[in-house]
Amino acid sequence: MSTGRDFIITSLQPWSTEIGSTIKNTALEISKQNRVLYINTPMNWLEWRKASKEKKEGKIRQINSNMWIVDLPFPVLPLNRIPFTWAFDKVNKINNQKIAAGILKAAESLKFRNFIHLIDTDIYRSQYLKDMLHPILSIYYCRDFVVGVDYWKKNGSRLEPLLANKSDIVLANSSLFAERFRQYNSNTYTIETGVNLQLYDASIHRDSPVDIKDIPHPIVGYTGMVIKLRLDIELLYQVALQMPNIQFVFVGPTDDAFETHPLHQLTNVHFLGKKETSQLPAYIQEFDICINPQIVNDITIGNYPLKIDEYLAMGKPTVATSTHTMQDIFSKHVFLPTNLNEYIESIHNAISEINDKTKQEARISFAHTHSWSNSVNKIYKAIEKTEGKA
Repeated sequence: MSTGRDFIITSLQPWSTEIGSTIKNTALEISKQNRVLYINTPMNWLEWRKASKEKKEGKIRQINSNMWIVDLPFPVLPLNRIPFTWAFDKVNKINNQKIAAGILKAAESLKFRNFIHLIDTDIYRSQYLKDMLHPILSIYYCRDFVVGVDYWKKNGSRLEPLLANKSDIVLANSSLFAERFRQYNSNTYTIETGVNLQLYDASIHRDSPVDIKDIPHPIVGYTGMVIKLRLDIELLYQVALQMPNIQFVFVGPTDDAFETHPLHQLTNVHFLGKKETSQLPAYIQEFDICINPQIVNDITIGNYPLKIDEYLAMGKPTVATSTHTMQDIFSKHVFLPTNLNEYIESIHNAISEINDKTKQEARISFAHTHSWSNSVNKIYKAIEKTEGKA
């Protein structure tokens, strides 16, 4: 196990992100045994104009005895509208130089030495940091297929392989992602993400939230981002339409596609909106069945849906679209339909397991193998193996 070391983390995700976060939980777990400096995502010019004076000052905030967050005191230059590759790379390198200077200043103030740099899918802003920061190890962590998103397609698909190739270690949170990255870097490891077992504890009884307690059972529920990019909106509509005696509850922020969809006209469909992460277990407790109706595309086919571990940790029968990762990791504990008829059948089968205590305990036990401690220990093992080769 790696202990007493210094880690610097750069990420696409700002620390203030309210939804459950893989990188935030990973950082907190690492900080139990090591020091961590988390670089808050640099602001663009629009965010900079709206930012508070405190954020613009670039102060270092201490989160716990071993962890700090720094807001870099400058905006980065916009990139994606630059039409020419050579110009994009030049401006991106300027951004990287500014970011590197800010990181080194913060690291020096905390006396970070021989640090490990963990890059959380930050393809652009961390592209040149290995040469500028000179970490003892540079780790690229891919936990989503971001280059499938329009914003990243042109330059991200070109730069991500370069970043993976120059990194000392590549981490991927699914075997499908790991297989893709091994063509760029043979020192690639698969690590599953974790679940907050203290928060998602099925043994704790919670008061029923006001906005769900009067919804009749059985309830099929979902927590997370309710967006068309990741969820099969038409499948959901047909499932809810053909199962009028079952209530479908969605807890999380919705995009325009869901806001304006005929789903809202169905009396057995309920959108409860965004909730604090700490509130989610109380809602899952009220669900009879949990679902993750992903649409299968380049973005979702290989990603690791953290919510599945959360559902299972609460002991809930779960139905989720069959993807590579779901088949690879969760097939023994989750119903995995591939079409409308299979979804309807799987929900009926899941309902029949609601009171099956043996299967409930098996789900909980399985989820406990995906703790954040286990996830981070795999990172430590990859580090130790890599350093052992040197």
